[in-house]
Amino acid sequence: MERQVRIFKNGRNRAVRIPVAFDFPGDAVTMRKEGNKITLEPVNADRQSFSEWLSAQPSLDHDDMDVDFDLREPPPRDIVL
Repeated sequence: MERQVRIFKNGRNRAVRIPVAFDFPGDAVTMRKEGNKITLEPVNADRQSFSEWLSAQPSLDHDDMDVDFDLREPPPRDIVL
């Protein structure tokens, strides 16, 4: 679907009216500029933030971690300026 619309001034911004045929659910969209193209996507209210996703993950048991940490002091280095 394609439709030509006019750009108008709204204060210091330029704006476009979204025709009913192109309407989005909700009150917010994500706007992204890709080259000379602007894309609008509805904000997904079901999408979790990263911190919400991270807090929902099971905790790690240190016995399950196969990591060998080298805790020795690093050798001294001469710094030349």
